[in-house]
Amino acid sequence: MSQMSVFYVGVDVGTASVRAALVTKEGHLKTAAQEPVSIWEPHSDHYVQSSSEIWDKCCAVVREVTRGVNKKQVRGIGFDATCSLVVLDQSFQPIAVNRDGNNRRNVVMWMDHRAAEQAARITSTGHSVLSRVGGVMSPEMQPPKLLWLKENLKESCWNKASHFFDLPDFLSWKATGSLTRSLCTLVCKWTYCPPKGWDASFWTSIGLEDLTENNFSKIGNVTCSPGSPLGDGLTLEAAADLGLDPGTAVGASLIDAHAGGLGVIGADVKGFQLPCEGQPITTRMAMICGTSSCHMAISEQPLFVPGVWGPCLSAMVPDVWLNEGGQSVTGRLIDHMVKGHAAYAQLQEKAAGDDFYSYLNSHLHRMSSSCSAVDLLGSSLHVWPDFHGNRSPLADPALKGMVVGLSLSQTLDDLALLYLATIQALALGTRHILEAMKEAGHDIKTIFLCGGLSKNSLFVQTHANATGLPVVLPEQTEAVLVGAAVLGACASHDHGTIQEAMAKMAKVGKVVEPDHSLQRFYQRKYQVFRSLVAHQREYQALMNT
Repeated sequence: MSQMSVFYVGVDVGTASVRAALVTKEGHLKTAAQEPVSIWEPHSDHYVQSSSEIWDKCCAVVREVTRGVNKKQVRGIGFDATCSLVVLDQSFQPIAVNRDGNNRRNVVMWMDHRAAEQAARITSTGHSVLSRVGGVMSPEMQPPKLLWLKENLKESCWNKASHFFDLPDFLSWKATGSLTRSLCTLVCKWTYCPPKGWDASFWTSIGLEDLTENNFSKIGNVTCSPGSPLGDGLTLEAAADLGLDPGTAVGASLIDAHAGGLGVIGADVKGFQLPCEGQPITTRMAMICGTSSCHMAISEQPLFVPGVWGPCLSAMVPDVWLNEGGQSVTGRLIDHMVKGHAAYAQLQEKAAGDDFYSYLNSHLHRMSSSCSAVDLLGSSLHVWPDFHGNRSPLADPALKGMVVGLSLSQTLDDLALLYLATIQALALGTRHILEAMKEAGHDIKTIFLCGGLSKNSLFVQTHANATGLPVVLPEQTEAVLVGAAVLGACASHDHGTIQEAMAKMAKVGKVVEPDHSLQRFYQRKYQVFRSLVAHQREYQALMNT
């Protein structure tokens, strides 16, 4: 590598792993590394992690990707992470967030739904801040989790806690010692609203008035836009842990999905004949698909979308508004459906060590006739995919999953069809979210998709077919890591703005066009899809009478 080369490090803390990449100024990944992180489930719907373990794994992967590189070439580092809740005491030591008392397990994960009842109570207040979260407080946001801790672990946790961090902000604090919080986390998950800031009446109305003390010091009273330089860069201790030079620039962090948005949504699309070419960036939606999915749309003016989080100012791209839809389970749902099927053992044998989903994709093509699209195999099997509740646009965490059209057969063909029907349901869920956004004023013409599921060709093509929109895949498959590196690039001042860094570092790799001959099929399939939830609610109402 040339001594004149410039690099940035992007660190991504996902649900079950920590990843890092060394990224060039042009947005190319030079090296990448990954480490697993532990997840504990002490009770049903309780999912916890250790912030100490997560930081240790961050250090390990950063040291790995920068091995052999002159550290002076590493100009900046950026962190993204899941929107999980980290609890520390006055001395910044971890505090247990469950009754087991294990202090290392101090992170309430994003997918932890223990606070569903608290979320419903917060929604029932009808407070004005709820208008910025689609009118409904989700158990995946931080206020209900905080309320649960106060009501259930007051002595062992709440009374001892002095610092509540979103995980992305915890990582930037560990790196720099700065308590400045990213607007991404506070606006999207904590009800903060710039330029006014915190609304003390909200916290008081839900019984958390103690968080307003000392100018909201426990949850953050200094904020900045993502990518802003924090403190004096890496502290001596953090630099030693990470294997980098002290003072290396650190950018204010992002939630992992939002980092994926930065890694794709600003790409130069000239020459790809896309409907968003020559149009504002507001005609694009970034879709980040992994364990769960997030649907990120931006607008110049605030748009209120029922059941969709936002509008949030400067939460992803500075000075524009963000709406965030999502599905609580996508990759996890596909795994659940496939691995729980009676023919899963047969699939393992047939795949013989290859990727299960690549094998299923090929199997479906063999099942379809040469003149028929694979999609048509899903005409008589239908799935409602909200096995972990609906995040958007219905915002109903109590919804359950449904499968309609099952027979007594349990063959590998049946497993393949269930897999197809699940992917189609997830794509129709995206269509449902797009429809709600369109009705509120968004004009989305192109989907920019990244994350683990972007590597599944059937998932990508089905989303194009079901929505009728072209799907753009990034040149770098690890777009989330590129997005994290964008933060480091901005903090180093090598790029003046997030928008400039996105345009230079995000690149189009492939365009997947919809098969318009399937438009009528998916219109009918969508009608069935929408009817499933209506019937489920009808059944619930009947049982409650």
